[in-house]
Amino acid sequence: MLEELERDNPGFAAEDSPTKRVGGKALNAFAQVTHQVPMESLQDVFSMEELEEFDRRITEEAPERRYSVEPKVDGLSVALEYVNGLFVRGATRGDGAVGEDVTENLKTIGSVPLKLEGAPERLIVRGEVFMPKKVFHRLNEEREAKGESLFANPRNAAAGSLRQLDPKIAAKRQLDILVFNLQLCEGKTFSRHSETLDYLRELRFKVIPYRLCATAEEAEQEIRRIGENRDAYSYDIDGAVAKVDDLALRERFGSTAKFPRWACAYKYPPEIKSTVVKEIVIQVGRTGVLTPKAVVEPVRLAGTTVTNATLHNQDFISEKDIRVGDTVTIRKAGEIIPEILEVDFSKRPEKTEPYRIPDRCPVCGEKTVRDPDGAAIRCISDTCPAQKVRFLTHFASRDAMDIDGLGSAIVELLVDAELANTPADFYRLTEEALVPLERMGQQSAQNLVNAIAKSKENDLWRLLFALGIRQVGAKAARALSGHFRTLEAIQDADQDMLTEVADIGEITARNILDWFGRENNRELIKALKAEGLNMRCLTEIKESSFTGKTFVLTGTLEKMTRQEAAERIEQLGGKASGSVSKKTDYVIAGPGAGSKLRKAEELGIPVLYEEDFIKMLEQGRGA
Repeated sequence: MLEELERDNPGFAAEDSPTKRVGGKALNAFAQVTHQVPMESLQDVFSMEELEEFDRRITEEAPERRYSVEPKVDGLSVALEYVNGLFVRGATRGDGAVGEDVTENLKTIGSVPLKLEGAPERLIVRGEVFMPKKVFHRLNEEREAKGESLFANPRNAAAGSLRQLDPKIAAKRQLDILVFNLQLCEGKTFSRHSETLDYLRELRFKVIPYRLCATAEEAEQEIRRIGENRDAYSYDIDGAVAKVDDLALRERFGSTAKFPRWACAYKYPPEIKSTVVKEIVIQVGRTGVLTPKAVVEPVRLAGTTVTNATLHNQDFISEKDIRVGDTVTIRKAGEIIPEILEVDFSKRPEKTEPYRIPDRCPVCGEKTVRDPDGAAIRCISDTCPAQKVRFLTHFASRDAMDIDGLGSAIVELLVDAELANTPADFYRLTEEALVPLERMGQQSAQNLVNAIAKSKENDLWRLLFALGIRQVGAKAARALSGHFRTLEAIQDADQDMLTEVADIGEITARNILDWFGRENNRELIKALKAEGLNMRCLTEIKESSFTGKTFVLTGTLEKMTRQEAAERIEQLGGKASGSVSKKTDYVIAGPGAGSKLRKAEELGIPVLYEEDFIKMLEQGRGA
């Protein structure tokens, strides 16, 4: 209704109308933006002793200093630019000097004002885009139901959402923002940072909470208070920031080549807590690997209640001597995955027994075997029900056959209804068979059948990856597809022929031979071929400056993901490697490049930055 009113009566269309928030067209790439005011990063400190040292350096020159202490939001830093009160541009931090224009996506965030009343002629503010915790958990639940890969944490989810080329997708992610710095304000002067935050709040920005502290002791207390209450925030934080409040003092202190001298970011150490192992359970994965998991007494850790912890494998359990009933210390590895650090043997109950992973699959009862080349214990039964759903879900997943709408929940329904036992059964499904299923109406059934039919046209590498051959990931699948060109040629290859392919070693080659050597797998290939699936490589490898060259990607690329860059390299006949060596021809470096870039410089390997790399892609010749 509002859209119609504004269309028929243009005078009613306000600049901050809700209809202006989601309307931008999908982009092919993000334009680069040079920041008028550099977006500096902060120096990290990891202990109160380091914080006190920072304070000593400040008080030597400014004994009367005050600090603004603020939570450090774990999100994505952006700059918002306004001209005559209108939001005209928003950009990511990038490398601090150059970022990406994500204006249309930022417009979808409700707390980004599109129009400011009483604003100066020109205004630039800096804020942190984040995904609220509740939104993150709901989004992951939805993705899990669809069989899609889960976001590791809210920060990754926010970063991925803000870099969507289609603003409509970004809008669905319900991002938020907190503004924490005034970058530029023409025509107004301020003496204190806290004064600028109050001013921005008056302009209707959502501003970071802060507390002014007159002494180092007060700052330490506030940092501890923020850390102790981090669960109460609606967003993830990865530390607290202490900033000199006096803006004139900031000018005096200035900046190093990397950081402002007047601020630091205190990073909280990982939380470590004690809990009790109630039981150890076994999960059977898609490839048959038995993975042990500790069920523990619920404990609050890094913002969530933890009830399980990974135990990796039998070697891990034996090395730490973890038993049911033990009191253990636990933390989140990388603030994400709960893991057991050690056992408190002084609290071990009497008569506990060392734990051994069972020698039979807990799902199908068949004997298990240990990989000769690793620590994994595996069920090798082709009929194991635990592997069936996971294998079928993997086959349909986005990075494999990319069948939209065929997630784990639907796969389970199909298996329970005996409509799918092998991937070939997907291609025999009809609308009539699907409609009676729970959560499956006529339109959903039609969409699913169409998506399945569309997947028949996929390139060979997708099918090869979808088959779930051990150690044949997407990268190896592309290499095999490009080298042999048909599935039949791969099936007929011997070990020597397979190991001639880049990224295919002896172990992977043996896994490929073992997979094609099984009668049931050969029958599956016949069935898929009978259903009309493409089994040829559709990617033309062009002779170019990439042919035969090895590239290593490091850092964050601004205009494409590293996976997309690797695909482009391989399409042009190059190889994307994960490590730098004397055989590397080029290193492609983005913001955040670290040890790989340093090693390239030590070895004298040419370094391409993204702009050079894109020119190389477009021109088809060396940079």
